[in-house]
Amino acid sequence: MANHKVSGVDDLLKRLTEKKKKLDGFRPLSSALAINLGEWFKVELTYTSNAIEGNTLTRKETALVVEEGITVRGKTLKEHLEAINHAEALDFIKELVSKKRKDLTRREVLDIHALILKKIDDDNAGRYRSIEVRISGSNIILPDPIKVPELMEGFFKWLHSKNIDHPAKIAADAHFKLVSVHPFSDGNGRTARLLLNLLLMQKGYPPALVRKEDRDLYINSIEKAQLSGDFDDYYIVIYRAIDRSFDIYLEAVKRKTLKTSSVVQKRLLRIGELAKETGATLNAIRHWTEKGLIEVAEHTSAGYQLFDRSMAERIKEIRRLQKEERLTIAEIKRKLDSVL
Repeated sequence: MANHKVSGVDDLLKRLTEKKKKLDGFRPLSSALAINLGEWFKVELTYTSNAIEGNTLTRKETALVVEEGITVRGKTLKEHLEAINHAEALDFIKELVSKKRKDLTRREVLDIHALILKKIDDDNAGRYRSIEVRISGSNIILPDPIKVPELMEGFFKWLHSKNIDHPAKIAADAHFKLVSVHPFSDGNGRTARLLLNLLLMQKGYPPALVRKEDRDLYINSIEKAQLSGDFDDYYIVIYRAIDRSFDIYLEAVKRKTLKTSSVVQKRLLRIGELAKETGATLNAIRHWTEKGLIEVAEHTSAGYQLFDRSMAERIKEIRRLQKEERLTIAEIKRKLDSVL
């Protein structure tokens, strides 16, 4: 894959390496905490991965379907099956975590896809596509279906090869290569994200949380890399998603709490709480959010914005750059993007 042009990409990799060392210091995790984290991530990864593809189940509804088997009124059968299938696929890749990357087989990747489309499209589940496909709203021209088997052979040859890159980069590259071949008629993104997370977990990294709020950034970064060969935005999206998961793990083990969901929830602040904690005005926070200087972590069911606690430090840095270096909004954004 392409070399990095932005030092911030390599800085993120260094941060991931440092956080893995911290997390390794807490290992082995207690069985209760490991189970609780696993259950929380199962719901969160299922919710976010499906939401990126247009599934309208909320986080809470996804939990009800996955954990309780409850049918949610007003939601389609397909949306329920997508949640159930993704959760089962996550259980399946956990069985593969003990394997090495070089030993992952074509059949196992096809089995991941088969689980994603189970009872939704059984005719195409676990099979390479035989039709032309297009990505809605994209200028990308995907490979001819006749070329898919050959391209996938090349993919597995690369996957099994010796590779001294950082584990996060290898996982990100595998995800990118798979979505670029687009070997299936449907379910390519979910399958690729599951493979990404399998490769991360095999190396002791937490799964990457690509949030619903990051959907456009995530999709645009992939298309940018495909069209221009510039991978920096793409790597930043994926590495930040891994970094986010590290923070959840580290905060959970430091608190030595089994209430993982409450640990995550405590990381989220409403705009008024963020303003109170930082001394910034509501208008300033809204303006910085609109300009992309700070990120919205998620929205409540009523549509209110929630911010990660890390945004408090970001706001302090924004105010410092304004006051001490007298930078413009555009200059501040460039500076933050280069280090985050």
